[in-house]
Amino acid sequence: MASSSSELKLGDKLNEGKTKQIFALPDEPGHVLVQSKDQITAGNAARKDQMEGKAAISNKTTSCVFTLLQQAGIKTAFVRQHSDTAFVADHCEMIPIEWVCRRIATGSFLKRNPGVKEGYRFSPVKMEMFFKDDANNDPQWSEEQLLAASFDLAGLHIGRCEVDIMNRSTVAIFEVLEKAWATQNCTLVDMKIEFGVNVTTKEIVLADVIDNDSWRLWPAGDRSQQKDKQVYRDLKEVTPEAMQMVKRNFEWVAERVTLLLESQVSGRVVVLMGSTSDMAHSEKIRKACSSHGIPCFLRVTSAHKGPDETLRIKAEYEGDDVPTVFVAVAGRSNGLGPVLSGNTAYPVVNCPPITPDWGAQDVWSSLRMPSGLGCTTVLSPDAAAQFCAQIFGLKDHLIWAKLRASMLNTWISLKQADQKLQACSL
Repeated sequence: MASSSSELKLGDKLNEGKTKQIFALPDEPGHVLVQSKDQITAGNAARKDQMEGKAAISNKTTSCVFTLLQQAGIKTAFVRQHSDTAFVADHCEMIPIEWVCRRIATGSFLKRNPGVKEGYRFSPVKMEMFFKDDANNDPQWSEEQLLAASFDLAGLHIGRCEVDIMNRSTVAIFEVLEKAWATQNCTLVDMKIEFGVNVTTKEIVLADVIDNDSWRLWPAGDRSQQKDKQVYRDLKEVTPEAMQMVKRNFEWVAERVTLLLESQVSGRVVVLMGSTSDMAHSEKIRKACSSHGIPCFLRVTSAHKGPDETLRIKAEYEGDDVPTVFVAVAGRSNGLGPVLSGNTAYPVVNCPPITPDWGAQDVWSSLRMPSGLGCTTVLSPDAAAQFCAQIFGLKDHLIWAKLRASMLNTWISLKQADQKLQACSL
């Protein structure tokens, strides 16, 4: 994943934190280099130690997580991994808020909410925010305090719309990573993230890093097996042996985080069209399936004129144990969908190409089914592909992530469109 270019010309050091340095890149306007350190800290650096190899471990973890989120369609500042210990990112002005998303009650939440038992499960997730202020131990803030702060960063005013976008994005990001870690039988308990304003596009994007300092991970949902930085926080005494244990936990996470980029299920969509006159409609389904990361195959067969061949094609795709959704594309009288549905246990979706003249009558052949048939009917090729993706997304976290990110991006687009309209009205 690391960049092939060996050296980057570094400009000024723009910022330095407890675990990383940020450098300008004169040859890449709008980009910065995020260089990780081997330092590990806890309690706002009240405890800090060197952990050899931590920079590489953290950089690998962050690069994999941001790649997963970007491939799903979530906007981040990540550009590319440059080396074992550094990555290139879009230059952002950071919003000084840590957004915390919790699925399970533990840690500081229990101290601030006496009476809540550890392990209480939040559904929906619990959102909190903390103002980044080391001198005051990062106090918890309300949305009202954030709005009252009236931040202006990189030319963007942080108002109600921007706060809502960060809130909604945090939930989506958590849910995507929660699904991903579940494939490794690991519970994502909680997570903290930060956003920045891209200085070039003026967009709010996920920024900073997401590494083993950013979350709690409990394998098999068992706190006693925790693999995150909490192990370091809980040490009564920092010894070389204890630091080796912490490092092994970080390495465990870095090794498994690469597996989050791998699809868990191989599936496919098979579109059966009644004739080649349905090709354009079928190609739209294939294109939409591709955007979800699902292979799609087109076949031509008529259930009216060659039912034996239709059933032979169906059997061809039933015989190799690959999860399959059949999509029937047939105009006029749709025989394909009902015949397929009556002869396979696999899902069948009708997506008839409706014509202006007889469409209102033809569609009934896809809607009125004999008893015992379960094929659904969707008129839009994009919607048919989305329905197939939702089926596969039940088992494939990468497909589910694309669907979840699409929901988020649609919500953000509507939110921003409304904000622009209100601004024009004023």
